[in-house]
Amino acid sequence: MIDANGEKTALSALSASAAVPMLELTDAVVRRAGKDILAVSSFALAEGESMALLGPNGAGKSTFVKLITREVFPLHRDVAPVVFRGKERCTLQEVKQALGVVSATMQDEITVHVPVIEIVCGGLFGTLGVPRQYTVTEEGRTRALAALALLGVAELAERDVMTLSSGQARRVLIARALVNDPDILVFDEPCTGLDPQGMYYVRQSMRTLAQEGKTLILVTHYPEDVIPEIGRIVMIKDGLVFADGPKCELLTSERMSALFDVPLTVQEAGGYYTLSSRY
Repeated sequence: MIDANGEKTALSALSASAAVPMLELTDAVVRRAGKDILAVSSFALAEGESMALLGPNGAGKSTFVKLITREVFPLHRDVAPVVFRGKERCTLQEVKQALGVVSATMQDEITVHVPVIEIVCGGLFGTLGVPRQYTVTEEGRTRALAALALLGVAELAERDVMTLSSGQARRVLIARALVNDPDILVFDEPCTGLDPQGMYYVRQSMRTLAQEGKTLILVTHYPEDVIPEIGRIVMIKDGLVFADGPKCELLTSERMSALFDVPLTVQEAGGYYTLSSRY
């Protein structure tokens, strides 16, 4: 039995826990060859909040994401520049357990003829495919099949991954990222190199995951990739946060033209956005 004071204390602790951002960046600077390639003065992403990161090539988007995934580190500060779920010294293993990453470049690394199910099971070990020294348990295989089923490609489980279309392979990689049931999924330009059909199914998969309660961090050049479930836009330009706010305020012709330094037209219909150039 919990008395009134005990109940109040428990509720206060729960509220405090919920208030801790998933990610905080404070004066985070990444420097290469004496040049600052990214500088973020202040940024916070709440637990359960999905966002899209937009910007030109070379703007610093990938570096921003690598700060989150702990693949790059900022300059040392007395106050920790990167805090993940309230921890200043979060381990790489903790981050990997919380994050699943899908990128177009990962697809280029698949160069062997193996069944799709092996690629997905590789996510259990952080590899593309199952290393020879490991054996997949029945539980692991069940989780891999469930991830494929969630994305609507369960029938591909025994197919040679090298025979898939680009769109199918991209969904297989999303299933691989899902196999450990991460809270957060990072999509790094997930539609690059896909035809319209592939783009449709990848975007549909992102919607499915968002509706299942996953937090999405999307890196893209195109408003078309920003599904209705993503409400926040962060724009990166010249290594700095150019704008940060609600999608309805930032996905405009004026803002996108300023971000890319060319005349662009953005149109919205039913929660979806399209981008075109004005020549």
